Amino acid sequence: MTSANVFKKLAAIALIGAGMFAAAPASADALHDIGSRKKVLIGIDLGIAPYGMTDERMQPIGADVDVARQFAKDMGVELEIVPLTGPNRIPYLMTRKVDMVISVFSVTPEREKVIAFSSPYGVNQLVLGAPRELTLKNVDGLSGKRVGVVRGNLQDTVLSAAAPKDAKIVRFDDDATVATALASGQIDAIVTPRTSLATIGKVNPAKGIEVKQVMKSMPYAIGLRKEDGPLRDEVNKWIAANMKNGRLGAIYEKWMGVSLQSAMDGWQSQK
Repeated sequence: MTSANVFKKLAAIALIGAGMFAAAPASADALHDIGSRKKVLIGIDLGIAPYGMTDERMQPIGADVDVARQFAKDMGVELEIVPLTGPNRIPYLMTRKVDMVISVFSVTPEREKVIAFSSPYGVNQLVLGAPRELTLKNVDGLSGKRVGVVRGNLQDTVLSAAAPKDAKIVRFDDDATVATALASGQIDAIVTPRTSLATIGKVNPAKGIEVKQVMKSMPYAIGLRKEDGPLRDEVNKWIAANMKNGRLGAIYEKWMGVSLQSAMDGWQSQK
């Protein structure tokens, strides 16, 4: 049975069972909603290259955009991308503005207390980056320096736990603003995904921006509401199938420039 047929079957079951929950509509599974509207609402941060961004025609592109499009195509439904930012990924989920979040969403124990995650479909490295001219070997060298992160994101948590007490952590609302602050010299360093740092370096070659230290390697997954069990099951089946057939690997390598399998192996070796 194809993914599309499985989805249609599950959607039909969810539709039949919806009447059982008429008194509590908040508990209705998102799979039913997607099947009814024939559209999936996926939240993506379009300000974090190369996962989500816009091209010269202001059309969404990026690794997570490609993943979302492949998912919608395989499920046989229309895709609506709902732009969001790192700090409001969970609020958008919990207020049902989106059915799911595909936005380099790292799996953490804190987040798992509030939302559910699918199986991992990629691996992200958080790195400490700065211009080459800055003498900085690792996070210990941030004493007295200004280092930027996105407020409330994983890099904020990782940096806050590791930085010297006299380091000045400057928090911004999104990745694009942090990148601008580093390029303009408002901050001395940044903690950000390796791919984002590479993009900043390409846009500002004269700065000689480089990785000073790998802070953390972690998997990322699709964010879902805990009550949406049937949708989570379907998403996990889809991830397993597309890991096996190579589609997710092709998307990852296209945008990251490295093998998804090698990235997964690297993460596993650090456990």
